[in-house]
Amino acid sequence: LRAEGLERFDSPGKGRGLRVTRPFKLGELLFSSPAYSYVLSVKERGCLCEFCFTRKEGLARCGKCKKAFYCNVKCQKGDWAMHKLECSAMTAFGEKWCPSEMARLVARILAKKKVQKERCVSEKILLLGEMQSHVEDVDNEKREMNEADIAGLYQFYSKHLDMPDHKDLLTLFSQVACNGFTIEDDELSHMGTAVYPDVALINHSCLPSVIVTYNGTSAEVRAVQDMKPGDEVLISYIDLLYPTDDRNNRLRESYYFTCDCQECKSKSKVRSSSDPIEPEVINNMVRYARKTIREFRASKNLLEMCEQNIDGAIRYGEKILKPYNRLYPPYSLNVSSMYLKLGRLYMGMERHSMGISAFKKALAIMEVAHGKDHSYLVELRKEMAQK
Repeated sequence: LRAEGLERFDSPGKGRGLRVTRPFKLGELLFSSPAYSYVLSVKERGCLCEFCFTRKEGLARCGKCKKAFYCNVKCQKGDWAMHKLECSAMTAFGEKWCPSEMARLVARILAKKKVQKERCVSEKILLLGEMQSHVEDVDNEKREMNEADIAGLYQFYSKHLDMPDHKDLLTLFSQVACNGFTIEDDELSHMGTAVYPDVALINHSCLPSVIVTYNGTSAEVRAVQDMKPGDEVLISYIDLLYPTDDRNNRLRESYYFTCDCQECKSKSKVRSSSDPIEPEVINNMVRYARKTIREFRASKNLLEMCEQNIDGAIRYGEKILKPYNRLYPPYSLNVSSMYLKLGRLYMGMERHSMGISAFKKALAIMEVAHGKDHSYLVELRKEMAQK
């Protein structure tokens, strides 16, 4: 089973995996995969088109439920097969309509499976049903969450879906928990959740060889180092900021395995837990910076938002980038998104040269991770040209 330049293989100690059969250069696209199914986050409604995830002002809303927004009639028609699962239910339940994002995605997968009889374009190498479920490893807490999601599925979707039996539903929820991808924007803000079976075949490493970014609702996989034939395609499943033990606890908790990449074996000195800046401190900084930026974006008017807050966020960003640059791999979206936020804050404060220099650093990473022609880069170059 192979796609252009790629093949599935048995990865020693890891189970199935994906490797390249030809050389790929730094920044080169290995493959692009449309989503098998996807769903826009409820909190992003009105900001993004439900169908193509384009962010723009003046989206048109669905006349029936008044909750879903689209670029135009074409997008609305394209989305109807999925939106109809929720349209009348949202009206009927009103405030009580509250399925989890996971349940919403599973509902869409079930609807799609019903009409999708042959292999889908997102399953060139791995079928949806072949995704790992680890259903036997699920602990009580996760199982209770799955049961609650299943209850939500019955409550809000039973009118439109033929439900498989309980065991199959549990398996599907577990598969989506292990293999689902969060679709994020250029600042790593959560836009929605999706499944990409072919991308789900890729194993984890704390020294990844590729990075996954999103173009609309499609996932794109690009090399973050030069690759030669036979090299395994590896992404990072988790935030790489943490020391080895923390990373492995997270991997065990969410994905049921322990990593034995070089980085974990050597427990590299740089990341010892005695690091002067603890991950928690950094996390709090990031949360603070994100919150400030959200408020800043919401207010758009700098007078509304006191300048010291923005100054505080800028100082945080500058402080955080030192450990970020040291601890993350050379091409990291965590780093580029931080430079992007910082650049936008500088520009908002009329500190243009500082803004441009932060933008340039973001650009250097994003050209590799997102590709030179991505709409985010087109936008960014426009922001840099504004005086």
